[in-house]
Amino acid sequence: MSKLITVFGATGNQGGSVIRSILADAILSKEFKIRGITRDVSKPAAQALLKQGVEVKSADMNSKPSLTEAISGSHSVFLVTTPGWATGGQQPDAELIHGKNAADAAKEAGVQHLIYSSLLDVTEASGGRLRHVPHFDLKAQVERYIRSTGVPCTFVLPGYFMTNYTNLGMLRRGDDGVYTLVYPVDKEAKFPLIDIVEDMGKFVIAALKHRSKFLGAQILAAADYYTPSRILSEFEEVTGKQARYVQVDAQTYKSFFPPAMADEMLENHLFIEEPGYYAGRSLKEGLEPLADVGLRPTTWKEFLERNKDAF
Repeated sequence: MSKLITVFGATGNQGGSVIRSILADAILSKEFKIRGITRDVSKPAAQALLKQGVEVKSADMNSKPSLTEAISGSHSVFLVTTPGWATGGQQPDAELIHGKNAADAAKEAGVQHLIYSSLLDVTEASGGRLRHVPHFDLKAQVERYIRSTGVPCTFVLPGYFMTNYTNLGMLRRGDDGVYTLVYPVDKEAKFPLIDIVEDMGKFVIAALKHRSKFLGAQILAAADYYTPSRILSEFEEVTGKQARYVQVDAQTYKSFFPPAMADEMLENHLFIEEPGYYAGRSLKEGLEPLADVGLRPTTWKEFLERNKDAF
């Protein structure tokens, strides 16, 4: 009899990647039935999942009873939480509330493996120098809470999204035809890039297939460390377009964002330079588990090849 895995954010980048990866895996697609959790079960993306044999349900992340019902019967759960600013900013600590509620529901449901999309605590890792990156810090707090519940757990820490350069326009074409990348850090700062849409699910596959090995562990999910210099040189190589890097001061960088997000975006990037997105840890912590299950991450060059039309 198949076990049930419940995947939150089923129609989003991370949850969608997890579902596609499980469906594509010859072993896990037979081992697990999939239940996808999304806010709106009527939207086309949710209906598309139904056609692939995925059970689709909605859940109120502010309601423990709703989450307990959503998770009921699950052997495993993939949980991703959404920053408050991404849901209208009405609930600044939404990630912590939602994460705790889901962890409590998982405990009540007797879940045997809770996989959470986590990140480092920037305030802690920077020694208190950077205190305004809640979409990292709150995830770290959720991770600590999940550990405290005793639910068997694994944490996958996704890197810096390659889609930031396409969907968010971080590489912009100037009037002179040259693409410009602007950050408040040195051109040799190390960005651990991940194709979140294609690859998040691969790292979750590794956690599922080697459950006992990774209980209580963190898996770093990124293809490689890329500096702005390398990002642009490979961009030029693949696309044939010219690019330049511009390092700006803190106030200038903050001016690029709405006031409510300015400090967070600035400190997020300062964190990448010092002490580092993963605080100096080797990406072998994620790449080796991936290789063990016969998978590899998408490189920046491969991402560019697939997304040339975005530039």
